[in-house]
Amino acid sequence: MIKFLDLQKINLQYQEEIEAKLLETFRSGWYLLGNQVKSFEQNLSQYIGSPNAIGVANGLDALRLTFKAWLELGQLKVGDEVIVPANTYIASLLAITDNQLKPVFAEPAIGNYNLDISKIEALITPKTKAIMVVHLYGQACWSEELEALAKKYDLKIIEDNAQAIGAEWNGIKTGNLGDAAGFSFYPGKNLGALGDGGAVICKDALLAKTIRTLANYGSIEKYINKYQGLNSRLDEMQAAVLDVKLKYIDADNKKRRMIAEKYISSITNSKITLPNLPEDPEAHVWHLFVIRTAQRAKLQQYLQQHEVQTLIHYPVPPHKQKAYKYYNHLNFPITEKIHDEILSLPISPVMEREEVERVISVLNKF
Repeated sequence: MIKFLDLQKINLQYQEEIEAKLLETFRSGWYLLGNQVKSFEQNLSQYIGSPNAIGVANGLDALRLTFKAWLELGQLKVGDEVIVPANTYIASLLAITDNQLKPVFAEPAIGNYNLDISKIEALITPKTKAIMVVHLYGQACWSEELEALAKKYDLKIIEDNAQAIGAEWNGIKTGNLGDAAGFSFYPGKNLGALGDGGAVICKDALLAKTIRTLANYGSIEKYINKYQGLNSRLDEMQAAVLDVKLKYIDADNKKRRMIAEKYISSITNSKITLPNLPEDPEAHVWHLFVIRTAQRAKLQQYLQQHEVQTLIHYPVPPHKQKAYKYYNHLNFPITEKIHDEILSLPISPVMEREEVERVISVLNKF
């Protein structure tokens, strides 16, 4: 079986370094808010090119805490609207609604599955205060038009960068394009921990300080609580692992690009719609390689029979989830078409050439 993602094999590449770091952390006797987190935050900040990085418990909290901080700072207020792509993962929505903000759904572009920036302005109202861009599947979602809209209407831009660490737009890393960005280090991400983990990147020092305080029970010093905060901290063990793996993220992303290019040049089955290669290869880190077909169930079963494991990211869009039943009446045809037809193929930095060739061969015979 060609695994969709062989996490064991991915992490065993760095076994010696990871084990040494974990042993060092274990022996230190310090497991929260210590030197490993400080080191990772500094290295992540340097890698992204932003002055502030705050380690948190997971990617959802990274987004959630950013909105919460803007509320505490009076830069947003309850009921404000946030434009968000309709075809994102539900975490993007949860971060908005958990802060009593209102999501305004925007359709994606069918060509790259990212937010269709040309459709944003029509959705802006006097209550619109932010845009959440999601660099979906690993591709940078940005443009000069987006920047101009944010400036024209005085809107904040928050990046959901859970899937795109290392991607770039005009030489700038995703996560350093907007006002703030949330990162996820869920084990299956391009930079994955051995458990949950996340981070916020931002340029504003006051925002960074507020997020850091909110993430630690709202406490500015022990037992002194400025805000009604959360407990959302990246632990020392996960930071140690991430600090090791961060050194290899560009090399790993390069391998993903090579596989994606091979898929696109070699999969010729007319029943399958392939993703587009961006003009700038650095704009995509291929967290997922997503194809579309009107025969998804049949294709997935066929691939399983031929020992190729696939996944669907994601079968049900957020506005059709029971959790958001008050949005179930909404219809977004492009989003719903995408969610009905997409299928994710195996892609990872540890895939062997023979495995890639096998996937291509099986698909072309469908």
